[in-house]
Parts: sequence; C-alpha cells; structure tokens
Amino acid sequence: MNLEQMLSEKTAAADEIAALVQSGWTVDYGFAISQPDLLDAALAARKDELCNVRVRNALSVKPRQVIELDREQHHFHVENWHFSGYDRRKHDDGLTSYIPFNFGEGPRLYRQHLDTDLLVIKTTPMDHHGFFNFGASNSYLRAACDTARRIVVETSTAMPRCSGVENAVHISEVDFVIEGDNAPLAELPNAPISEIDRRVAELILPEIDDGACLQIGIGGMPNAVCSALATGPVKDLGIHTEMFVDGMVDLAEAGKITGWRKSTFRGKIAFTFALGTRRTYDFIDGNEMCLSLPVDETNLTENIARNRGVVSINNAMQIDLMGQVASESAGFKHCTGTGGQLQFVRGAFMSEGGKSFICLSSRYLKGGEPRSRIVSGLAPGTVVTTPRTDVMYVVTEYGIVNLKGKSVPDRVRALISIAHPDDRELLERQARECGLLPRRLY
Repeated sequence: MNLEQMLSEKTAAADEIAALVQSGWTVDYGFAISQPDLLDAALAARKDELCNVRVRNALSVKPRQVIELDREQHHFHVENWHFSGYDRRKHDDGLTSYIPFNFGEGPRLYRQHLDTDLLVIKTTPMDHHGFFNFGASNSYLRAACDTARRIVVETSTAMPRCSGVENAVHISEVDFVIEGDNAPLAELPNAPISEIDRRVAELILPEIDDGACLQIGIGGMPNAVCSALATGPVKDLGIHTEMFVDGMVDLAEAGKITGWRKSTFRGKIAFTFALGTRRTYDFIDGNEMCLSLPVDETNLTENIARNRGVVSINNAMQIDLMGQVASESAGFKHCTGTGGQLQFVRGAFMSEGGKSFICLSSRYLKGGEPRSRIVSGLAPGTVVTTPRTDVMYVVTEYGIVNLKGKSVPDRVRALISIAHPDDRELLERQARECGLLPRRLY
C-alpha cells in the first residue's frame, strides 16, 4: 500500500473519532500549539454521553472546549503539566488540575508511568516520506506516541516544519488523520520591556562572555537581555534552551548566534518548543540552523552541563532571605509550573564556567499597594521551585549577588542589599526576629 492510499484510508472526520472515546479513557492533547482544535470541539460535544474522561494537556494557547462546554457537569477531568494564563484562570475556577514535574522528565514519565488511550496532536501535513512533523512542539510527544494505544494527528498547514530528533510520527503508526482547519497558530505577544527590566539586563550583560551558551526564559526581563545582547559587543553565542522565543530571532538576525563554541549540536539552535509571534514560527520553519529536540535532551541536567559556559536566565515571583526561589505559586494559588527552571539552574552550575541567574523586580503591586518580592519567609502553600542550595546569582534592579558558598546570615545581608530601599529596614528587623541574623555575629 502506498503512502497516499494509507493516508486516504486513515483520514476521518473529528466527530467520527470523538465517537470512539469511551467513559474512563485518558485522552492526551499534547503540548502548547500542538493541542487539537477540531477533535477538542467534537469531544466536548459528546459530554452528556461520557463520564470520567481524563484529558491531559499543557500550556494551552486558546480555550479548550472540553472545559468551556463542561463547566457544570464535569464529565471531563482536565489535568495540566504547565499553566498558561488561560489554564491558571481555569484552575482558579476549579476546572483543571496541575501535575507537578520537572519538564525534562516528561519522556520517561510517559514511557514508564503513564497510560494513554487516545493521543491527539496537531502536526504538519504528511510529507512525501510519510512523516507528520511535530513542528513547534517537540517536548515529550514522541514518547507519548510510543506508549499511546491510539494515535490521531490533526494536520495544519500553518504549523512550521522543523528539523530535529524524535520530532515526527509516521503514517504507519497513526490510527487516524484529521484534516485540520489550517487556522493561523496562536501567538504569544512579547511582554513589554520596562525600565526595571533594562536595569536588570544591564547588570547581567557583563557576566556573559563571548561563546556563552544561553538558556533564556520568557517575559520582559529575558526579552531585555536579548535586546541588550543583540546590540552589545558579545559574539559567537550558542543556544541550548527549552523554549525558543522571539528575542532569539533578534540575536540570530543580529549575527550574534553561531553555536560553534558549543559542545553539543554545534552550529545549531537547540530547543524543545517554540512559542511566540508569527515571526518566530516563520524563523524556525525549515531553518537548518534550528534543531527541535525532545525535552529530555534539552533539559536533563547532565545534557545541559555537557556544554561549556552555559548561562541560564529565568524569572521568579519571590525569593526568601535564605535563597528559596518561588516561581510557580503564590501561597496555594498555582500560577505556572516548575518547567525546566531547576534543571537549568543545576545544569548551568555543573557546566564548565556556567552561571545561572534568577531575575525579579524588587517589588510588585497587590491591591494597588507595593509589596516586596524579597521576603523573610514564603507564605504557607508557596511552592519552592529552586532550593536555596542551588541558587547562584540573584538580580533585581538594585543589584546582583551570588549566593553560592554564602552562610545564611551572609545570604540575608546580600539579598537585603538588592531589595527595594524602602523595604530593607523591615527585612532586616524580620531577619533578626526569625534568628536569621544572630545578634552575637552582627
């Protein structure tokens, strides 16, 4: 049977495939822009016929109909690996749950610990070799294909086609193909760069040497770092990251990225998923410089550390005076996810000449009132994303400190020094009351 005949026989309408789903099944939607739209709507339309259907997804970039059409009856139980803004709101409404994990462990979790009755993911259309490319979302999708009982692809001509490793599924493995609506991919607008972001970037920039291998997170501060690097003197940079963002396009177009000093995947921009504007999707589409990898290849600590001069730059919501970093929850309110932060913090330190940076503004507003992001202790329920033992550099608009090798009192002093000036006296008093600054030493 030739490929086109196989494709024709396996092509079906979304409602035909949704009709196969039974109560008690686990349906996996994949990751970010690989989540399906037509099957999602068709499955949601069957809500009154089903019960106890578990839907697993991550980083939703548009509303999920299995949530929106099932708000009252809860026939579907949606579980999520990492929250987007939409997912966070649904969690606050009691409509989705978070699954804690380190992102780089995803493939192993699927292969050894998870059951999936139906995997349905958005891909490129089939190529002339019979492959459906995962496009901008590699992550753990190949492992999910390896273990799912049934595989469905929903094709989209808007999905970029990426070179890579474990980044495709063959028609012979697929049970059904849905011809998608080919709608433009959801975009993630760039966070505006504030004056605080620029000041943080200015403090980090002198710490980045020629030939450094970058992992950069998402948000205004990482954007500011990319912007500063694009116009600065540093050259010959490499990229080994989990997320490809628009700022990396700026670096590439400015000629700052060569990748020739990397130890792994030399000359390539290595990433596991991309999420940004159309500019990012167009840049990675068919670009031989860009290499889509499974997330265990990008995020496992030992793989990160194989490169020299790894520089990891990530945001945080809060840090306490001992150095515990909270990047995913505020008290019991869950906001995002662990993602790859801890693995990149550890991998950067293990890397020869590597550095990791945790960035945060000194303050935020709550109810219109300024609050310090540097606190004497984290509120009950707050998740520690990066333990104090792993934290290296911490940066606010008021300075940069290295916590490695510092005692608790020295950490307290260092972190107070980069807090907002109006918060320093209170933080010092609280530190003394908590015994973090013993009177006999200070």
